Amino acid sequence: MRVFDAHLHVVDPRFPLVANDGFVPEPFTVEDYCRRVAGLGVTGGAVVSGSFQAFDTAYLDAALPTLGPSFVGVVHLPPDVADAEVLRLDALGVRAVRFALRRGAALDVALARRVWDLAGWHAELYVDARDLPDLPLADLPRVVIDHLGLSVDGFPQLVHAVDNGAFVKATGFGRLAFDPADALRTLVAANPEAVVFGTDLPSTRAPRPFRDADLQIVRDTLDAGDADAVLYRNAAALYRPGN
Repeated sequence: MRVFDAHLHVVDPRFPLVANDGFVPEPFTVEDYCRRVAGLGVTGGAVVSGSFQAFDTAYLDAALPTLGPSFVGVVHLPPDVADAEVLRLDALGVRAVRFALRRGAALDVALARRVWDLAGWHAELYVDARDLPDLPLADLPRVVIDHLGLSVDGFPQLVHAVDNGAFVKATGFGRLAFDPADALRTLVAANPEAVVFGTDLPSTRAPRPFRDADLQIVRDTLDAGDADAVLYRNAAALYRPGN
């Protein structure tokens, strides 16, 4: 079964890394990633900037051409980023701006709207779903929430967000204290086009790393059509690789 990996990190020590709460991850290069997912059916994916990369995008200048046109990027950007830089990154293959609220960042609605108007990028939120009611989600043109919203207490708020047009990443199963299969069933029932799968490799700071069996959870939980949507079709439509 084909897979578009909607959430992976590349940690290339040739480029700047910034400690976040004292944490700097071990290297995980493009070559490391390709070796790890060999045989899993991965045909493309989204390379997501971590908090440890801050606003650096130079690593993507190296990673995306190496991975090829079926891979895209997701970046953190400063509020004063020039329009020309957004358009340059779009040509490189970047498709979203990320706000790591869980790591101390703030949601910048003006920036999210600007990159949408310039390049059609959506916004990605690394956030505990318990905090969703406090965020102006309705002001964002398109929003994607990481890691199934992280918390069981926030899951009703996550479902409400999906009911109102949000997308959700079924990623980071090793970060969760609840059953991802139950979450998948509920979210796909709410909107089968709103859920995308990712490995979360190399699973930085997760209690347990991604394992191949996480893919099987999706296949065992959903029927073949919904599994293909979650593993490939939804993300391919959302991220528009090669466009």
